[in-house]
Amino acid sequence: MKLTSKLAALLSMLALLAAATLAQAQAWPTKPIRVINPFPAGGGTDTFARPLAAKLTQALGQTVYIENQGGAGGTVGATNASRAAPDGYTFFMGAIHHTIGESIYAKLPYNLERDFLPITVVAYVPQVMVVHPKHPFKTIKELVDYARANPGTLNFGSPGSGTAHHLAMELFMKITGTKMAHIPYRGAGPMMQDFLAGQIDLVFDGMGTSSTQMKAGKLRGLAIATPARVSVFPEIPTMDEAGVPGMVISTWYALWAVKGTPKEIVDRMYQETAKALNLPDMKNIWASQVAQAGGMPPEQFGAFVHSEIARWAKVVKDAGVKLEL
Repeated sequence: MKLTSKLAALLSMLALLAAATLAQAQAWPTKPIRVINPFPAGGGTDTFARPLAAKLTQALGQTVYIENQGGAGGTVGATNASRAAPDGYTFFMGAIHHTIGESIYAKLPYNLERDFLPITVVAYVPQVMVVHPKHPFKTIKELVDYARANPGTLNFGSPGSGTAHHLAMELFMKITGTKMAHIPYRGAGPMMQDFLAGQIDLVFDGMGTSSTQMKAGKLRGLAIATPARVSVFPEIPTMDEAGVPGMVISTWYALWAVKGTPKEIVDRMYQETAKALNLPDMKNIWASQVAQAGGMPPEQFGAFVHSEIARWAKVVKDAGVKLEL
């Protein structure tokens, strides 16, 4: 049976579109590439996004620049990124907070798995339980014993409600049967300022942020939320060693493409990112933040994101935390 002229024309048009898309991907990039960072400048995401952008600029032959679009816990920038043209000239540098956001916000203008294509994790930064040295606690047991005997007396800070720092403490309190007051801030900077001044008792913080203060004796690390101890602080036990099983938490940062971006472009972005993460000077930058480089393939990263969304949804439900945009 012969094809009708209309069907033949349609198939011809589809073939031309496919060829045009392939040609566009092969020529890419021909102009500067924007990476939206949904957090204010100077934060943890910038720490890893900007060195990576510099390496990608060299590798791709076009400027790769970071555009900070902070607001509403990272949801403003994520929303804008999800609405960008899927032409390979807008990417999104999100974080663990965005997997938490899928369940903690009543209504999101975007869906992380529906509206973005996974590329790879860029960095993992272990979280550590840190107390102000005004307290006598030297171990997690001493902290937990006091908190159980004096519920609500201790407080903990976070860069904002619904952040990984906040939810990590909610999980800690559930596992240990303790109750402490939450003091949310508008960012990690103000939180750390008050913490160093002794106005906050403890935080669950990224090791990169607290390590300098810990080395200076201005803060005291009690336990780290990693499967094994870290070489820079070999004296600090893991949460499991300290008697709190199930507390393995890293603040991670990752790269996504806009849904609909040609696969060839996504694959190239992954390949160049993975190469950059293995360069010696990049490894030095990551080490200075007590961070581990990522680099998992897109398919594996997609499965990881799916599991993280499910993991944090349970913590959010157990803690009864809900936020409005």
